[in-house]
Amino acid sequence: MTRQDESIQCMVREYRQKLGWSQKELAERIGIKRQAVYDIETGRYLPNTGISLRLARLFGCRVEDLFVEEVAELQQSVHLLNGECAPDTRVALSRVRDRLVGLPLSGHDAMPFGLRSADGLLMADGKHARIFSPSQTLEHNIILMGCDPAFEILSHHVNRLVKDAQVYCRFATSRRSLRGLGEGVAHIAGTHFHNQDHNESNVIAASQDLQQRRSKVIGFSLLEEGLMVAKGNPLGIRGVADLVQPMVRFVNRDCGAALRVLLDDHLQKAGIAGPMINGYLTEVKSHREGAYRIACNVADAALGLRAIAEAFDLGFVPLTAVRCDLLFPADLLDHPTVKVVLDVLHSSALRKEIDALPGYEASATGKVIAEV
Repeated sequence: MTRQDESIQCMVREYRQKLGWSQKELAERIGIKRQAVYDIETGRYLPNTGISLRLARLFGCRVEDLFVEEVAELQQSVHLLNGECAPDTRVALSRVRDRLVGLPLSGHDAMPFGLRSADGLLMADGKHARIFSPSQTLEHNIILMGCDPAFEILSHHVNRLVKDAQVYCRFATSRRSLRGLGEGVAHIAGTHFHNQDHNESNVIAASQDLQQRRSKVIGFSLLEEGLMVAKGNPLGIRGVADLVQPMVRFVNRDCGAALRVLLDDHLQKAGIAGPMINGYLTEVKSHREGAYRIACNVADAALGLRAIAEAFDLGFVPLTAVRCDLLFPADLLDHPTVKVVLDVLHSSALRKEIDALPGYEASATGKVIAEV
């Protein structure tokens, strides 16, 4: 074996985990030691030609699928569908004949469009479903509950590696996500509670809500939260204290949302009672719904993320930055698709894309925060 070239990304672990094999099982199948498999997967060494060919035959792929040279296609000429865009704009890419076409994923185009296909149809009794998808697909699909819009990006990264499975991201508040994990209706929960007195609020909430389920807490993103306002901020809103102005039409988040708790903390510190704000009792159930009301001029301010504000071409007043974590029940860590999620969280591709999002950082992505 030769020392790993840093420009080559090893995909052996992804292929092995898709088949549900341990490193020991793979080593036995190709006639090498388990330590050698570990060294290959962690990038310490590149295998020789014979072992590379054996791995490719075993996985039913090409050698170049297992060892991908990242520098080979780092830069290519792109024809942008909507003209010029700012540097570091995320793009969806497709080759149309001899032209590589880029679809900018910014502004309104950053949000999903259209309807997604279903795995089945609920029957008349409301308790059974007519199944469309193969049983293997149903076994491999996983459910992630949470409210970080970047979860969809994680889902797409996983789907590139696992073609017969989906990561279904279901929007839910942090508290509802934990409840779903405890009820056994989700594989993964996302939470972004705000730390109090330097305590890890995500970890504390998981310890309290998941007393019967041992779980691992892993960092996903750092994101900027605040007040979404009309473009140009015509009412001059600079913080929560300005929400008491009579002309400001505010929409709040629903009870249980971490952003609602953040607002109430800021109001308490400022000595402001919630009912003093016009619209404090008017609730929306998502960042997007609040942004949509501002875009339609039926509200002047709403709680949300910088990324959502920019997607709707709104202004943004930052209040804080918070870490969003993913909680994995210990008994589901060996689920084949969950394994791929864990691998993707350590990939440079995901971290780079998260870093490219407005108001996001990937410094905590993949970091083990705690075990509860």
